[in-house]
Amino acid sequence: MLARCFSAAAAAAALLAFAPATPAQQKMVLKAADVHPLGYPTVEAVVRMGAKLDKATGGRYSIQMYPSMQLGGEKEMIEQAQVGALQIARISVGPMGPIVDELNVFNLPFIFRDESHMRKVIDGPIGAELLDKVSSSSARLIALGWMDAGTRNVYADKPVTKPADLKGMKVRMMGNPIFVETMNAMGGNGVAMGFNELYQALQTGVVDGAENNEPTLLAQNHYQVKKVYSLTGHLIIPEVFVFSKASWDKLPKADQDLIRKLARETQLEQRALWDAMVADATTKLKAAGVKFVPADKKAFYEATQSVRDKYGSKYAALIKRIQDTQ
Repeated sequence: MLARCFSAAAAAAALLAFAPATPAQQKMVLKAADVHPLGYPTVEAVVRMGAKLDKATGGRYSIQMYPSMQLGGEKEMIEQAQVGALQIARISVGPMGPIVDELNVFNLPFIFRDESHMRKVIDGPIGAELLDKVSSSSARLIALGWMDAGTRNVYADKPVTKPADLKGMKVRMMGNPIFVETMNAMGGNGVAMGFNELYQALQTGVVDGAENNEPTLLAQNHYQVKKVYSLTGHLIIPEVFVFSKASWDKLPKADQDLIRKLARETQLEQRALWDAMVADATTKLKAAGVKFVPADKKAFYEATQSVRDKYGSKYAALIKRIQDTQ
């Protein structure tokens, strides 16, 4: 899979570029990437982490951010981090699920009661255990922390308030079978598609709609082509930011510990940035003519029970712990 994106020479060059510091080379530049633009909460939080890291190490480390899909979509970012061509990547749990199976529990529809419930889960022992599973897996990634991505709702040319409204509609979903089947169960036709392809697909009618949070709808200009935002609330998916294991293993333990400490601060700082941006994005979207439409969440919850039954059975104990989190 990696060979499609990188030759062995490119991977080797990337690793050499991240060689440990020598007296003649006192600074290490950590490459970070995100699909979102500068100023977006996930991007801004990592930029701030870089400033703290630079200060704490007296300039030995800095973070160079590549926002706005400059290094590709999330699939490409995962692959680059796996070979050390990229050090830090912010990835949705959706595309991480096929890599670390246990993460799929967060990808189930309506697994969280609301965003407050989700935050208590990721801040507690369940969140810590799942980060450890990523780091100890064969994924060649070190999981640094979680980030908020809000609640995902459907946007299209018409209101989607009940399952029947989705009949015949092609709706873009992240590339994970759980999401495609969730949309199918909700009444639509789920279409797996890379995020970097979505704007054009919405514009040309390749898909009839998509689903995401308010800041993404605004930041990616999707509101310019789809003006109805229906509050289906079917997915509340945290995101993870990871460090390349190939690069991590070259770092002294003290530096690893410092990065982990700053990552924890970043997790909480991103949350405050997120809440502010959701409020701001909602105001701007409404001012731009986007209609926010209430939806029958109970109907969608019942419609997606088959997905939870199919994919959730092997996580029964974990799901109970999530449900018991108060």
